[in-house]
Amino acid sequence: MDEEYDVVVLGTGLTECILSGLLSVEGKKVLHMDRNDYYGGDSASLNLTQLYRKFKPDQAPPSELGRDRDYAVDLIPKFIIASGELTKILVHTDVTRYLEFKQIAGSFVYRDGKISKVPSTEMEAVRSPLMGLFEKRRAKKFFEFLQNWKNEDPATHQGIDLDRDTMKTVYEKFGLEPGTQDFIGHAMALYLDDDYKTKAAREAYERIVLYTSSMARYGKSPYIYPLYGLGELPQSFARLSAIYGGTYMLDKQVDEIVTDGDGKFVGVRCGDETVKAKQVIGDPSYFGAGKSSEGGKVRVIEEGKVVRAICILKHPIPQTEDSDSAQIIIPQNQVGRRNDIYIAIVSATHNVCAKDIYVAIVSTIVETDRPEQEILPGLQLLGPIYEKFVSVSSLYTPTDSGTSDNIFITRSYDATSHFETVVEDVHDVWKRVVGKDLVLKKREVEVEA
Repeated sequence: MDEEYDVVVLGTGLTECILSGLLSVEGKKVLHMDRNDYYGGDSASLNLTQLYRKFKPDQAPPSELGRDRDYAVDLIPKFIIASGELTKILVHTDVTRYLEFKQIAGSFVYRDGKISKVPSTEMEAVRSPLMGLFEKRRAKKFFEFLQNWKNEDPATHQGIDLDRDTMKTVYEKFGLEPGTQDFIGHAMALYLDDDYKTKAAREAYERIVLYTSSMARYGKSPYIYPLYGLGELPQSFARLSAIYGGTYMLDKQVDEIVTDGDGKFVGVRCGDETVKAKQVIGDPSYFGAGKSSEGGKVRVIEEGKVVRAICILKHPIPQTEDSDSAQIIIPQNQVGRRNDIYIAIVSATHNVCAKDIYVAIVSTIVETDRPEQEILPGLQLLGPIYEKFVSVSSLYTPTDSGTSDNIFITRSYDATSHFETVVEDVHDVWKRVVGKDLVLKKREVEVEA
């Protein structure tokens, strides 16, 4: 290991794999290591044996669940927004040639004790039980306003300044009821809580337009998902990195991040060997996350835990029109919480479990000392649960930018059910490492209907 690398990347989570792929394409000499013997880190997809080994080590998987190799269960489920930032990266890097995508059948929201489809067309909006007749008219005016908005044409602004007026002001202008604000803000703009209402409306406007344009792209829902699970994503970026000369080492224990007298990064020690490099990028677990280290490189973010329950079902979720896949959002004030509860369900049509089996994952940000109790409203919507695996994980963020010591740390995966925040982190780390913005080209992604 005498050669020196430009960058050592630690951990094969999606964020790290995207970065190593992009850096390799840029001509950087990249070495990528992971202590696990599989790709994906915290965002891996596990087969049945791995799943039981992780959560119920003293229990063997029941034979009635079918074959091991039929399963690829995501530890952290997220869907890809069809017109979103991850799609742009997949297309820009041409990683799409290693992947096949399938649409998620429906996007739903929980309201007044029932699950309702988030309207995807004007016809669905007219029939939707989410709004009364007069409210539908007001909502129609609101969506027309968003669709017709042109920055350079004040006539389309109706007296609103998206950079100054809050989203609360915009909702009030159109007279939208709290329930309508809920499904727009949480099921379309995909905010985790209501803090966005007091901020300038520009970001919410962009998120809603992203949702509606993604919806228009393939119909049914704005989400796509890779066949064989999300674990395919980091592997595809690893393949990209390898094509451009990146080196991969799985099952490699990292014993020390080596720095010089000034605290600057110089290499990574694995046993007796030290790999030299100019920069290191890695997930928080390689930099003291989980250990109490005062003045450390990472800290737990406020509201810093996510609870997730992976549930194996033998039926689709009731009230979802027998969808083979779906996202259901339970807005926080429907269940008296500060944060939304997310439900994601996929099935054998996505090649992630055996025939007639469904995998649903319920997640939220922890607010009390009884995390499992907090996802109960989500679990109760699933119907009979055959098997359940619950985990609570801390969310970490780096304490500084890394530009002074060349140690660049990524963020933990949050409770959102899409990849937009992951890609924000990719852009952020890229700018810190390379010193300039990541610019992406546009092309199209092919999706199975």
